[in-house]
Amino acid sequence: MSLDDQERARVLTLLRAYGWNATSFQVLEPGFRYWFDGEDACVGYVDTGKAWVVAGAPIAPRERLRDVAQSFSALASTAGKRVAFFGTESRFQEAVGWHGLRIGDQPVWAPEDWDATLQRSRSLREQLRRARAKGVKVRRLDAVELSPGHPMRDRVDALIARWLHTRPMAPMGFLVQVHPYTFPEERHSFVAQLGERVVGFLGVIPIYARGGWFFEDFLSDPIAPNGTVELLIDAGMRAAAANGIPYATLGLVPLVGEVGVRIRAVRRWGMLLFDFDGLRAFKGRFRPRAWDPIYLSYPPGGSSWGAIIDALTAFSRGGLLAFGAQTLLRGPAIAIRVLAVLLAPWTLLLSLPVSRAWFPSEASRWGWVIFDIAVCVALYRLSERWNRRLATVLATAIALDAVLTLFQAVFYDLPRHHTPLDLGVILVAVMAPTAATILLWIGRAHRGSVGG
Repeated sequence: MSLDDQERARVLTLLRAYGWNATSFQVLEPGFRYWFDGEDACVGYVDTGKAWVVAGAPIAPRERLRDVAQSFSALASTAGKRVAFFGTESRFQEAVGWHGLRIGDQPVWAPEDWDATLQRSRSLREQLRRARAKGVKVRRLDAVELSPGHPMRDRVDALIARWLHTRPMAPMGFLVQVHPYTFPEERHSFVAQLGERVVGFLGVIPIYARGGWFFEDFLSDPIAPNGTVELLIDAGMRAAAANGIPYATLGLVPLVGEVGVRIRAVRRWGMLLFDFDGLRAFKGRFRPRAWDPIYLSYPPGGSSWGAIIDALTAFSRGGLLAFGAQTLLRGPAIAIRVLAVLLAPWTLLLSLPVSRAWFPSEASRWGWVIFDIAVCVALYRLSERWNRRLATVLATAIALDAVLTLFQAVFYDLPRHHTPLDLGVILVAVMAPTAATILLWIGRAHRGSVGG
């Protein structure tokens, strides 16, 4: 057994005794480091370079949470690192008394009430009926089926790859990485199949100290019939009830609920990449019995913005700039929205009399104004909801725009405008549609390759 395996085995022993947070089992997944405080306490964290970001609360007896958190914070300070605890619950906040930013809510269920929940929700029953009518079947996997080299493991890996490919963001780490294989004998895994093809997966991890289950991963194939995820969650809830599990959660819905000003600011930017309200509506469809607040905790003297940036860096696998670049290349929602925003004042400028000198005729100028208005509206719509046909039309139209703009610049504008400012305007006019065309074709190619 390697040193890493020995450490994880030691962490697992502590989890079985003190793993209370919904996310506690996730520290066994790749990328985490461990700090042990005596024989009965452990902290699972990632090192972002400037900070140690902890996954949830320390794995320790409740009466030791404060001491362990303070000791870890002191160790981080000695190492020149900031510290933040992401995904803590009210229990930790009450124990340590630190600053806590509410970052979202976590829905919880009592699985024994699941049948009653279904009876109250006609829409849920209809989704289950649709999936079954299409031939989707759900079954629970044995741990051996997730071992390397097993055909089912290969099919689940292929599903994960297809699912990740549809995401607008680059793959993330920390508490949202998709790796449902560590200690498979401790997990509960379900697949939805359409014939031989795996079209859905539900990964459930234990919350030992609460006797609960955390529905960590619920993935669906791009071609999965409507109701596939609902069918998986139904199977998971029924299995939980059959095993006498008193507590289940589908995990954090970030940036929703009664969050503060700073988190709302993060939310405004994040909405370009992720539909937080949509995720809350989806999880709310299963009618949880409660929504528990979740926090980002940091010690006295720390900075709230520093804690936010450190947490985001942890999720981005260590580099926000690299993550942003990868995301732009995957599905350029942010870039498309930015282009739409920048095109609006540019179009307004073209409509003003001051721009007449740049066009051979008034008809030409107003033709470009009308074209740019249409492109601006279409870009904004595309950034809100991806549409392959619209992307194709836009990419083709803007490519033609780039060619015509270059032609006009060479044969009309450059002979008449020579100042550095004039040349800068011409450069922007030529480069903007060229960049937009490249981004649209990249996005179209990425989305078009999904589902193979």
